[in-house]
Amino acid sequence: MKFAYLGRTGMKVSRLCLGTMNFGPRTDEKEAFAIMDRALEAGVNFFDTANVYGGGDNGHRGWTEEIMGRWFAQGGGRREKVVLATKVYGDMNDENDGPNEPSGLSAYKIRRHIEGSLRRLQTDRIELYQMHHIERHAPWEEIWGAFEGLVNQGKAYYIGSSNFGARHLAYAQAAAEKRNFLGLVSEQHKYHLMCRLPELEVLPAAQELGLGVIPWSPLGGGLLSGNVLNSAGGARSGQAAANLTETQRAQLEAYGKLCAELGESESNVALAWLLANPAVTAPIIGPRTLAQFEDTLRAVEIELSSEALAKLDEIFPGPGGEAPEAYAW
Repeated sequence: MKFAYLGRTGMKVSRLCLGTMNFGPRTDEKEAFAIMDRALEAGVNFFDTANVYGGGDNGHRGWTEEIMGRWFAQGGGRREKVVLATKVYGDMNDENDGPNEPSGLSAYKIRRHIEGSLRRLQTDRIELYQMHHIERHAPWEEIWGAFEGLVNQGKAYYIGSSNFGARHLAYAQAAAEKRNFLGLVSEQHKYHLMCRLPELEVLPAAQELGLGVIPWSPLGGGLLSGNVLNSAGGARSGQAAANLTETQRAQLEAYGKLCAELGESESNVALAWLLANPAVTAPIIGPRTLAQFEDTLRAVEIELSSEALAKLDEIFPGPGGEAPEAYAW
């Protein structure tokens, strides 16, 4: 496994981040334990979750954190070896929150919800505590005051964001600087070959501010996995294929052909493309099975040639570079 510093911090994380959103609703506890054990074996030390994960069909919010907590409780250095990331913002369906139940980042909610995450995860600290979305009401003075308190207490080591626009990253860092606080160290963002809009503003802003970028949905919700145009991909893939536009179908066909020429799987080429971007720290992989996890390990070894990168740009054109040059004279 290869490692990188998380943004401008001195903490190193694996170049693949293990996403756990499937644990509970789609991956049972035994398989989840096997995946996490194998991840540590393979050198993947960066695990990402969120307090709301597990709340899908026939599930409950917090289920994923509970599974991870029981895995940590087995001991064997599991907790010590993991750089743990979780998130706060979402509605936890906690009736005790009353009118404060809806999503948000009030100091009230941040302080209450970290206690729930720590309890479910059976730990006393979270290495990377992330805002799952921007807060449009509470001022940064309130938000940073709450997070500073958690850092000072040792309950969180670093603070990250997710789904922020470039201007929100700038606002957050300006407010943190006034407090002589480190502020954000990372931004978790939707970014993949078929979604390159972040190249306009978010990626350049993150680089200039010294933030590590952690792409989520690196396979485009499965579109870049190679299963969508494959009749053996199952019902979910069949539905995704039916919803493709003619342009998307042509792109995926050309992409599949290129990957075959490269002798690599479509999933791993998509991950390798992200890893080749200097703004990216670690894409989040979300395996449902141990076999899927094993398949992704190859991605960190792939070095795409300039010709291959150029061909990918032809198939999946980006916005044309950074703003404003991408659209202005």
